Amino acid sequence: MTDRRLAENVRVVGSGLLGTSIGLALSQRGVDVVLDDASPSARRLAIDYGAGRAPAPGDAPGLIIVAVPPDVTAQVVAAELAAYPDALVTDVASVKRAPLDELVAAGADVSRYIGSHPMAGRERGGAVSARADLFVGRPWIIAGHDGISYRRAAALEDLILDLGATPIEMDVAAHDASVALVSHAPQLVASLLATRLTGGADESLALAGQGVRDTTRIAASDPVLWGQILSANADAIAEVLRPLRDDLDAVLAALADIDAPGSRRVLVETVANGNIGVGRIPGKHGHSGRYTNLTIKVDDRPGQIARLLTEIGEEGVNMEDLRLEHSPEAEVGFAEIAVLPEVAGRLADALVARGWTLMEAER
Repeated sequence: MTDRRLAENVRVVGSGLLGTSIGLALSQRGVDVVLDDASPSARRLAIDYGAGRAPAPGDAPGLIIVAVPPDVTAQVVAAELAAYPDALVTDVASVKRAPLDELVAAGADVSRYIGSHPMAGRERGGAVSARADLFVGRPWIIAGHDGISYRRAAALEDLILDLGATPIEMDVAAHDASVALVSHAPQLVASLLATRLTGGADESLALAGQGVRDTTRIAASDPVLWGQILSANADAIAEVLRPLRDDLDAVLAALADIDAPGSRRVLVETVANGNIGVGRIPGKHGHSGRYTNLTIKVDDRPGQIARLLTEIGEEGVNMEDLRLEHSPEAEVGFAEIAVLPEVAGRLADALVARGWTLMEAER
């Protein structure tokens, strides 16, 4: 594919999940991608997957993307700025203030550096988990600063648009505060909750349903990588967790004396406030996150999910979200689909007419 905005040759430093995914997507669009990595075997694996080629004498990239762990991001960016004096350099680390401050302190030429952060990823890392469509429809933050010429930074926006992502401009402080709220603090909360499961009895864990799976899914993330991310954004994360701690203390006090005046109100308002917060999360394409959920019983036989999705499409309904839940020790599962409220009733009637069993319908 050659239809693209990006005209520059691209060098990607780091062949993990993000670096390899970027390389795959650009290579599919006909961009000459050079892959480099401190680990030769990691680089060779990413090249084997088709994410680019090895460095060669005479390479002159116009855009360099640094996709390395946060604790060495500034060091690698500085080296790339020095090695390629005509290139624009960006990084994709999930914290933006620390690398910029370190580069400025080291006297690096930050007029050719602008940090960025694609809000995309997976619980599993490495080239083996990379996908060319990883960034499609995802926000990609451009963390500007006073030292950069936005005319020179145009190549970064071209990259983001070519990868199917949505560029969003933020300064570094706003970025770090935002990701602390929507990514870094949730990671810690999920990990802390999942830690409670380590002491659970086997018969208790056998009862685990979609609720605990949903709230602990990201607890499977890489501990070493996340240790670096959390350390680099410690102050912003603490600002999110302090009021959470206060709310948890209030809940504990209510549970300790449930018949005390106001205790039940604390519990109810805790759940109600959560409803409000969830309702503020944008849905697909930026629409309101308020959908109607339909839960359909699905027999545990090959082809049933495919049949369900096909028939939903035949009814002309667009799904906003899909979750699957298995029933322990039973030959059935449940597909919970989210649709716009105005089509939920029509779809429910149509699915019943097609022989499906709906378990519930709730807003």
